[in-house]
Amino acid sequence: MTQEMEATHGDAAASVGSRWPEVAVAGSLLAIAVMVIVDSLRVGIGWADDGPMSGYFPFYIGLMLMASSGFILLSVFLGWKKVNPVFADREQLSGVFAMLIPMIVYVVAVTLIGIYLASAALIGYFMRRHGKFGWLSTAAVSVGVPVVFFLVFERWFLVPLPKGPIENMLGF
Repeated sequence: MTQEMEATHGDAAASVGSRWPEVAVAGSLLAIAVMVIVDSLRVGIGWADDGPMSGYFPFYIGLMLMASSGFILLSVFLGWKKVNPVFADREQLSGVFAMLIPMIVYVVAVTLIGIYLASAALIGYFMRRHGKFGWLSTAAVSVGVPVVFFLVFERWFLVPLPKGPIENMLGF
């Protein structure tokens, strides 16, 4: 192999092509479209005496979403033999996963320990890990932001947000 071919092969191994991400996104949108259409049919897509039934507009939006995702899938499958352009390299994907994994943990943590404690942990993690802030500023911001949100939402707007065992022990 020549050096050019080896470099190209090495670059391709360190990157992800665009075919599978396009298939995954189009397939996900197709699944959402099917759910929207099925539920629209359940609640009714016709006209009642007072106007369109509640599934009328979502049904047609679901059809448009199904058509667009089907078009994307068809175009990817018809062009399967063509050159597969690079979607992202390993370094770019590691940056995405460095944000995605903590956000998934955060969503799970909100259901287990409530939004305020989970938010404090997430803010603290990102400030220390990615922002390289000191402990004092990290503690001030990661505690201060959830306290401000608590005061604004729970006390001022009277909108309850998901709470965990700590807030329950404190009587909130």
